[in-house]
Amino acid sequence: MGIVLGIDLGTTNSCMARVDPTSGQARVLPNREGETTTPSVVHFDPSGRVTVGSAARRQAALHPTSTIFAAKRLMGRRFSDPVVQSMRQLLPYELVADPAGNAAVRVHGQVKSPAEVLGHVLRYLKESAEARLGQGVDGAVITVPAYFDEVQRQETKQAGQRAGLTVHRLLNEPTAAMLACRFDESRPENIAVFDLGGGTFDISLLHVEDEVVQVLATCGDNALGGDNVDELMVDALRRIFLKQTGVDLTGAPDALWRLRESAEATKRALSERETTALDLPFLATRGGNPLHLSLPSFSRTLLENLASRELERLRAPCEQALADAGLALEDIHRVVLVGGMTRMPAVRARAERYLGRPGERSVNPDEAVALGAALEADIVAGTSPEAPQVLLLDVLSRSLGIRTEGGRFSVLIPRNTTIPARETKVFTTTFHGQTHVDLEVYQGESPTVDANRYLGELRLTELPSAEAGAVRVAVDFTIDADGILQITAREPATGREAQATLRPPTAASP
Repeated sequence: MGIVLGIDLGTTNSCMARVDPTSGQARVLPNREGETTTPSVVHFDPSGRVTVGSAARRQAALHPTSTIFAAKRLMGRRFSDPVVQSMRQLLPYELVADPAGNAAVRVHGQVKSPAEVLGHVLRYLKESAEARLGQGVDGAVITVPAYFDEVQRQETKQAGQRAGLTVHRLLNEPTAAMLACRFDESRPENIAVFDLGGGTFDISLLHVEDEVVQVLATCGDNALGGDNVDELMVDALRRIFLKQTGVDLTGAPDALWRLRESAEATKRALSERETTALDLPFLATRGGNPLHLSLPSFSRTLLENLASRELERLRAPCEQALADAGLALEDIHRVVLVGGMTRMPAVRARAERYLGRPGERSVNPDEAVALGAALEADIVAGTSPEAPQVLLLDVLSRSLGIRTEGGRFSVLIPRNTTIPARETKVFTTTFHGQTHVDLEVYQGESPTVDANRYLGELRLTELPSAEAGAVRVAVDFTIDADGILQITAREPATGREAQATLRPPTAASP
């Protein structure tokens, strides 16, 4: 097997790593520009040329409508999703519905899926690694938010395939971060991994003992991250500018991009100091005269007040994960902080409040996930047989099941089940003479299917005609280590069987 990378495909930045075959240590690989992290930004030139990373980010000020960022937040979402509609108001580029009604971007008249955009990011990482190592890269272990559902995981795999990578495994981000942390193998520990990045939040509770890492429970919010805070700041700055000048910047892509850049820089600065200045000259014009936005003192208190409602959303997933794992606060031995947003003092304070102890950052929060993915990639590739072989027992983040009579959701594999897993359940026909069954598959926690994620369906035909309830159908759900589902339906009396690996209707072909 060739080189297998560990890749953290992030909302804001991505990172790649590899286990050094000489030292056996996981190391971050710099990209072509020598950076350890790569902005997950893609610029599309009218001629068809694609630019990725910092070079693409530099294009955004001049070409904001053709420079795409935060594409990960769009993965697996319908265009009608409230998250997408909220993003539309403040993004400088255009969000549209693809022919199936899924969220996509339109650039130079072409509709591009989130998987296509992120495929360019992964290809850039792959080619950067090949140039640095002088060898071909065949595959990768790619991390995903623990609370990503089936559709989003499938689209992540498709992004990897578009980049020419064999995706050997999808690894949950908090679990990857845990692998990168040092832990005492001589005594059992319960560890909480608090992962708040640019676009998603995950909390995972793990038990570590004798080189076995067992995920006890995971929960999260796929629409909560640093981007939420940036959007709040952009909107606040837009309103301040409107009040000062009477000019509304809504619908001005270049100005919105500059506001976003300033918001991100201000947020980073306020992680280190109490106040910072904000100055944006020539933000707009009126009557031929330039208009500026200048705030001599933007305080950390103001930022925390703006973000307070979003940060309060961190509480419920933490409480749910603790309940699912059957742990109390005093049962947690360590709290590990991962993701760039954990640099924000208010975030660290809430992590301590919700999990009972101060958080630690024993590894770089921007690199921890990639380093853990590299360790898993090394196990997959078998390149360091002398290295400790940690047994990783991960879990399913959301329940899987099917629609039953009355639109009810019948769970076959509940959330936080250790994966890989398999479950079989027997159903009967519901009306006289029924000769086929349609199995609609959903993922979620609501007792009614309409509130859950529809994944697809499978039809089993040519059943024997009989009275209602006389024909039985056995349904097998098999979930692999990546969280990818295969479903089989069979009628035992005749041996009729239908089988499929579900390809979600939102997923575009690679």
